[in-house]
Amino acid sequence: MGIPDSVRIAPHAWRYAAPMFALAPVAALLSSIAGALAVGMGLGALAFHRDPEREIPSKGVLAPADGRVSVVRREGERLRVGIYMGITDVHVNRAPLSGTVESVTHSPGANRPAFSKESDKNEKVEIDCGAFSIVQIAGAFARRIHPAVESGDRVARGERIGHISFGSRVDVLLPPEFDRTDLSIEMDETVRAGETVLAGGAAAVESESGAGRSLASQRTE
Repeated sequence: MGIPDSVRIAPHAWRYAAPMFALAPVAALLSSIAGALAVGMGLGALAFHRDPEREIPSKGVLAPADGRVSVVRREGERLRVGIYMGITDVHVNRAPLSGTVESVTHSPGANRPAFSKESDKNEKVEIDCGAFSIVQIAGAFARRIHPAVESGDRVARGERIGHISFGSRVDVLLPPEFDRTDLSIEMDETVRAGETVLAGGAAAVESESGAGRSLASQRTE
C-alpha cells in the first residue's frame, strides 16, 4: 500500500529525521523535555520535506517552487524570475515547461541567506533544458540541493525535478521570446510550484508548442 498524498515526503527526508528519532530515547533519559525536543525535530524534518500533489494548469509557464517572488530581471536575452522559499514553504521543485534536460551543473559558492541579493553567489545547481533553465540555489543553513533529473531526461510541465533542504531559492530563466509583459505575477507575490502560472500569452503558447514538437521528434528517433 502506497503512502497517502497527504503524508508523502520528498527523498532524503529520513536522512535528517532518523538521527533525531534515534537520539530521542537517549535524550529522554536525561530529561523528558530533551526527548520530546528530539522527537519534535524529527517530525519537523519530515514536515519540512512534505511533497503534496498539485493540480497542474493546462497552459502557461508554471512556478518551479513555492514561495515569494523575489527576483524579476532581464539577463541578456532571458528574463529571470526568482522565488524565495521560506521555512514553512514546500521545498519540492517542479518543471515550469516540458522539455529535455541537456545538462545538470553543480557550482560551489557562498552561503548567503537565500532572501538576500548576494544569494546569486551561493552554491547552486542549474538544470539546463535548452530553451529554459531552472537554477536551484542553496540557502545559509543546510546547503543540500537534491536534483532528481539528469542529462537526457524528459520532463513534463509540473513534474517533480528535485528539492532543496532547509531554506533556499529557485530561479527560472525563461525562453528568449518572453518579456515582462508576458508575466502573470508581480514582485513579492506568493506562488505555488506546479500550480501558479508565472507567464502566459502568445509567448507561452509558442514555448509549449515548441517543446511538444521537440519531444515528438525525439520519440521518432
